[in-house]
Amino acid sequence: MSVPVGTLQTHLRYTAWASARIVSAAAALSAEELTRDHKSADKHVLGTLVHVYAADRVWLRRIEGAPPGVFVEPERDMHLAVLQHDWPALLERWQAWAASIVDPNALAHYQDLQGRPHATPLWQIVLHVVNHATHHRGQAAAMIRAMGHTPPPLDLIRYYRDVGGA
Repeated sequence: MSVPVGTLQTHLRYTAWASARIVSAAAALSAEELTRDHKSADKHVLGTLVHVYAADRVWLRRIEGAPPGVFVEPERDMHLAVLQHDWPALLERWQAWAASIVDPNALAHYQDLQGRPHATPLWQIVLHVVNHATHHRGQAAAMIRAMGHTPPPLDLIRYYRDVGGA
């Protein structure tokens, strides 16, 4: 199986669109709400979104052939401003990389955070990155709703309707 390059590019644009929307919703929260512990894996809205940002960064490093680096650097990453400024820039780098894909079946050779080697087709990595982000954006949206706010629509079909998906 494979996925057409255009589909991968569309899904990376979708993840940038949806991530920008959830970061905007997070920016409307008070500092206390942003870091309120919801007893989830990443505790709060900020932690959950930083987790996605860090994963996006790690996966891009992998496909670029760079060393894995550190997953989350709390002093550097755990700030709303990072999500507002650095994450969009990172997602633009993803889109620039996707514009150069020739063979979505090509293997990316990398090491996971424990140093184990892997070889994964590019299309699987892109779909994983998008799916991973979708999962955690949903968690952040649920936290926002639990605090009495209305999160933005983040569905893929909404993206297609709003942006055209092309």
